[in-house]
Amino acid sequence: MLTSFMEGFLCCLTSKSTNVVVPAESSEPADGHEFVEVKPGRVIRVRHAIPERSVVDQPLGQGGCVSCKRRISVYCNGQLFIDNLGDKAGAELKTCQNGETEPNSTVELELTDCGKSSPLVNATDARPDSIRTGKVLTSETGSGDAPVVFQAEASQNRCRRKPKRTVVIDCERKISACKETHADVALFFIHGVGGSLDIWRSQLDFFSRLGYEVIAPDLAGHGCSSAPLIPAAYTFYALAEDIRLIFKRYARKRNILIGHSYGVSFCTFLAHEYPEQIHKMVMINGGGPTALEPSLCSVFNLPTCVLHCLSPLLTWSFLKAGFARQGAKEKRLLKENNAFNVSAFVLRAMMSGQYWPEGDEVYHAELTVPVLLVHGMHDKFVPVEEDQRMAEILLIAFLKVLADGSHMVMMECPEAVNTLLHEFFLWEPAAPLPSQSKTRPETAKAQTDNTKAAADLANKVRPSTARQAPSNSAADGRSDKRDKK
Repeated sequence: MLTSFMEGFLCCLTSKSTNVVVPAESSEPADGHEFVEVKPGRVIRVRHAIPERSVVDQPLGQGGCVSCKRRISVYCNGQLFIDNLGDKAGAELKTCQNGETEPNSTVELELTDCGKSSPLVNATDARPDSIRTGKVLTSETGSGDAPVVFQAEASQNRCRRKPKRTVVIDCERKISACKETHADVALFFIHGVGGSLDIWRSQLDFFSRLGYEVIAPDLAGHGCSSAPLIPAAYTFYALAEDIRLIFKRYARKRNILIGHSYGVSFCTFLAHEYPEQIHKMVMINGGGPTALEPSLCSVFNLPTCVLHCLSPLLTWSFLKAGFARQGAKEKRLLKENNAFNVSAFVLRAMMSGQYWPEGDEVYHAELTVPVLLVHGMHDKFVPVEEDQRMAEILLIAFLKVLADGSHMVMMECPEAVNTLLHEFFLWEPAAPLPSQSKTRPETAKAQTDNTKAAADLANKVRPSTARQAPSNSAADGRSDKRDKK
C-alpha cells in the first residue's frame, strides 16, 4: 500500500504515468492460445480449443420451431408497449413443461428505474379475467418484479394515440440441441471489465473436455492482449469491433455466446448483428436492458495517478463486492485467474468509454435468440431486479439464481454454472404435435368417408370435368421480417 502511494505521488510530481501499459505475462503455455491482429498494432489474445472428436454427429434437423411475433411500440410519454402476437414463444416453452399454453397477452412496461417493485403474481395465473380487472402482473417469465400491467381500458386508450416508434418482429426461429459431437457448434466466452479469459478457466476446461469447440478472447488492455495508450481504444464501439472480427474469424454455423458483466453487452451486440448465426446466448450477471452511459460521479473519473494510489483499495473493494465470501480461496482465485488485474489507465478508460445509447430496452426486446440468465444472489454490483427486468423484456428467457454465488459466480460455483450451461445447450423446445392428433380417430375416419363419397358423386355427375384440386399446403420456408416505422 505504501509503495503504491509513493509511486502515485511521484507520478503526480513528474506528470508521467507509472503504469506500464503492456500485455501481462502469461502464466500458461502458449498451447491453445493464438494472437490475432484485428488492426495494425492491435493484437488480441484468444484461447481456441478444437477437440479431437472420435465421433462426429451431424444434426438431424430435429428441434422445435418457435414463432416469434411481437409488436414493440414506444410512446412519447416514455412507455414501452409490447404486444405479443400469435403463439408467443414463452407459451411454447411452457408447453414443454406443463403441457398447457398461455393465452396471448399484452405487456406494458414503464421505462423507469429497476429498483421500483410491485406486487408479484404468478404468470400461470394470467388469464383473461385478470386482464379485464386490470391487476398488476409480471411478465410471462414470472421472474421479475417490474410492473407489467394487463388492462383492457388502457389498451383501448393507447390505441388512439400514435406511438413515436413501432417495431414489428415476425419470424420463426428453429431451436435445436447443441451437442458436443456436433461439428457446427462453437462456444464464445467474453469477459467484462478488469477480467481476462482466465476467469473462464473452469468452463473452458469443462466444455473442451466434453468435446465442444471453445473460443475466449482477452479484451484490449486485459490479459495478454495489447494495450493502446489512447483512451479512444477502449470505447464500447472499439471493443465491439474487436469482438466482431474475432467472431467472424472463428464462427461456425451455430454459435453460442456466453458473456459476463460488461461482456454481456458485446454478446447482445453480436446477436443483433448476426441473428442467423447466434443460436443461443448466456448472460451472467449482465444487468438490466438499459443503454450504457458513463457515470459523471465515479471514482474512476479521478486522475490515473490517483487511481494507481488507490489500486490496493480498489482490489479489496472488488473482492468484497465480487465474491460471496472473502477467504483465502477467493483471494487465490482472484490471483490465479488474473481477475481485476489491469492498469489504472486501462481501468479508467474502460469505465469512461461505456457509452452505448442504442442498447436500450427496445434493442433488447428485438432479440429472438433464446437466453439463459444466471445471477449470483450475493452480487453487489448487479442487483437481481436488473436481471429480472432483462428476463421480462426478452422474448425467450430463463432466469436462474444461484444462492451461493456473487458477481464472479462462474469462479465461485463452477460445477453449478457448468451444469446450467450444459443443460441449456442441450435444451430444445418440443416439436409441435401434428394437426391430425387434435381430431378423434373416429371423427377423422368419418370425415375421410364423407370426402370419398363426395368425390365419387362428383365423378358420376361430371366425369369429363372432374379434376383433382391442388393442395394448398403452407410453405415451410423460414420467414424473418422486421419492419420499423
